[in-house]
Amino acid sequence: MDTNIQAAREFALRAHGSQQYGEHPYSYHLDAVAALLEPFGERAQVAAYLHDTVEDTSATIEEIEASFGQPMAETVALLTDEEGDTRSARKAKTNAKLAATNNTLALTVKAADRLANLLECQRGSCGKLEMYRREHEAFRKAAYRDGLCEDLWQRIDAIIAGE
Repeated sequence: MDTNIQAAREFALRAHGSQQYGEHPYSYHLDAVAALLEPFGERAQVAAYLHDTVEDTSATIEEIEASFGQPMAETVALLTDEEGDTRSARKAKTNAKLAATNNTLALTVKAADRLANLLECQRGSCGKLEMYRREHEAFRKAAYRDGLCEDLWQRIDAIIAGE
C-alpha cells in the first residue's frame, strides 16, 4: 500500500476508533470504498479513507489539511454531510453542495461510498436499501456527471433498479 494511502488509513482508523459499520469494525467500510476507488488512483484512495472522518468523528477539516493538504481538505469538506435536524434536511443541503461542485475527486468518492453501502445492502446486512432507493433520484441529480466514473454509476443504478 502506498505511503499516503497507508497514512490516510491510519488517520481514519484512529479517528473512527471503535465505531462499527453494522457488525464490522469501521475499517470494513473504508477498505471497501478504497477498493472500489483503486482504479482511480492514490488520491481517490486517500479520500476514500478520509471521507467520513469529519462527519462521523471529532477530526476536523483543519487536521485533514495539516496532514493531507488543502485540496484533500476541500474534498473531504464536500464529502461531509451538512448540518440539519433530519436526514432529509442534511441530504438536501449536501446534495445542493454536490450539485454546485466541479471537484471530480469528491464526486467519484461519493459515488464509490454509495456503491459500497448499496453492495452491503445487497448482502443483506444493511437494511437501508429502500431508503437509498427513495433518495436516489435527488442523489444522482446532484452527484452524477456524464462520463465521470460511469462504471460505478452503472452498478449503483443496477442495484437501485433491483437488477
